[in-house]
Amino acid sequence: MAAPTVVLVHGAFADSSSWTGVIERLQAADVAVDAPANPLRGVTTDSGYLTNVLCEIDGPVILVGHSYGGAVISNAAAQSTNVVGLVFVAAFAPEEGEKLGDVTGTSKDAILGPALVQHDYDGGVEFSIDPAKFHEAFAADLPAGQAAVMAATQRPIGAAGFSDASAAAAWKKLPSWAVVGTGDKAAGTDLTRSMAERAGATITEVDASHVIMVSQPKAVADVIIEAMAATG
Repeated sequence: MAAPTVVLVHGAFADSSSWTGVIERLQAADVAVDAPANPLRGVTTDSGYLTNVLCEIDGPVILVGHSYGGAVISNAAAQSTNVVGLVFVAAFAPEEGEKLGDVTGTSKDAILGPALVQHDYDGGVEFSIDPAKFHEAFAADLPAGQAAVMAATQRPIGAAGFSDASAAAAWKKLPSWAVVGTGDKAAGTDLTRSMAERAGATITEVDASHVIMVSQPKAVADVIIEAMAATG
């Protein structure tokens, strides 16, 4: 079987550049990588978009999702025939029917909720993180200056990202891995860990904030390579 292509899906309040350190390490190991832009409009819309991206890739795929991207990859993988493994990076791995807006409030570790700012536009609603609270809530293990740049370039997420019910849970049928940040105050260490355990994922815990792929790219790349070896 051909070596898998690794597809990296970013989460809310971020873009594909958040995977830069991971991409550099994977490419150095001669791994084929794609990091498409996640529209951040809602689980249904975004997973449909990702499904189309996956259809254009020849051969097997290891699908990697950060944060909200975990919900997107779990839904998209259920609609795709070439995904052979899932990697959740500080990510949600929802059950079928779950809404992220319902489960995020159950975390005792997360402080992101009060940091969110609502924006109304043309009858729609989206959310961003208050730049003054971005460092503490989202990227506490990064230098303040780097976190400030990320705050200024963040991409907001549509309200449907929290209200769409997950249509599928691909982790029930696919081997899964998870990287859990022990200092995750955004998704919440307790919630990402419990979801990874429920998914039966092979779990690696890292002393990191929510943005593990930025602060600890080697740890994330190592888990992805481990998943490639196990599925290849």
